[in-house]
Amino acid sequence: MAHGEINGTGVRLRAYRADDAEALAEGYNDPDSQRFMWPLPSPFTLAHAEHFLAERVTAVFAEGGALFAIADPDTDELLGGIGFDKVVPSRGQAEVGYWVGPQHRRRGVATAALRALSTHALGHGLERLELLTHWENPASQRVALAAGYQREGVRRKVLPGRDGAREDLVAFVRLADDPGDPIERLLPDLPGDELTDGVVSLRPLGPGDVEFWTELHELPDVLATSVPPVAPTPEQIRWRCASSEARWLAGERADLVITDVKTGERAGEIGLFYQEPVTSQAMIGYSMLPRFRGQGYPTRAAQLVALWAFAETGIARLIAGALPTNHGSQRVLEKAGFTREAYLKSRLPGPGGTRVDDVQFVLLAEDLLREGPRLDGR
Repeated sequence: MAHGEINGTGVRLRAYRADDAEALAEGYNDPDSQRFMWPLPSPFTLAHAEHFLAERVTAVFAEGGALFAIADPDTDELLGGIGFDKVVPSRGQAEVGYWVGPQHRRRGVATAALRALSTHALGHGLERLELLTHWENPASQRVALAAGYQREGVRRKVLPGRDGAREDLVAFVRLADDPGDPIERLLPDLPGDELTDGVVSLRPLGPGDVEFWTELHELPDVLATSVPPVAPTPEQIRWRCASSEARWLAGERADLVITDVKTGERAGEIGLFYQEPVTSQAMIGYSMLPRFRGQGYPTRAAQLVALWAFAETGIARLIAGALPTNHGSQRVLEKAGFTREAYLKSRLPGPGGTRVDDVQFVLLAEDLLREGPRLDGR
């Protein structure tokens, strides 16, 4: 690809220059760049930046790839960088990557640059562009989806990390005949990043919830109703919290923390699992800390999730299950508008290799609208 310029919406992709070295070093020393752009030297010095500009850029172009500076079209200020390498001519395939300086993020810079480069590259000989991101980098995943890249799967242990362990990466792909429009998500973001009825609020589970999640899932009664009923390890809990947003973006599940509005304390959790997109069926499950039980919080949470799911997604059926002996959970579902639909024998794994029965409840959109939400928790 030639060293020309590519114009995008609010950005210009131009050749790197020697006077970009200082901004490049600053951007590559940012903690997120250091975490997600391995194997960058740490620290990334001005000498490293000068070598990159003098040697690496030329080498990538010589190998059939491209590296561009992302610049402000009015001021020419360096905002970040973008390019592709690992070109496989026989497949018409390459791998794209980008970075944006911390002071220029959350302005659509990366999305605009990725759209511009992808359209240009796929219109000049390439047939397939791959974008690989870390599970714990949802910001990059959002850029990929916004630029028309479809989530394709997970590359297992594809990247060596700084600690010597190999890391999985999530693969996104855009093809030459893809329209390039933003990918429609099965599970959109919450309006205003939360759902609330004034008594409880629901917000996405995140990396800062490890201690709370550990406390909740160490409770014997919560463990007994988990599937499978096996205590998660500290690493599994950390990973559950760290990968929650990526799984939401993938349309697999929406994990939410139930918060007491009055005190701001975390009271419990509720999850929506989009188990059958082809049939528009999803499942919910919930757990509460003991000090917040008996106040109707899970009923309120279930109603809030149902209202959001039916209004903002393609979900047509919500199901939930409870052990036959868990009468409290069954009452929660009935108060939330669910009706008992089936008794499924030996459906779930139980303790010690046993199987346990499951009482299944269902809620349809028309049921919720007909009955109306009962947000008093009764």
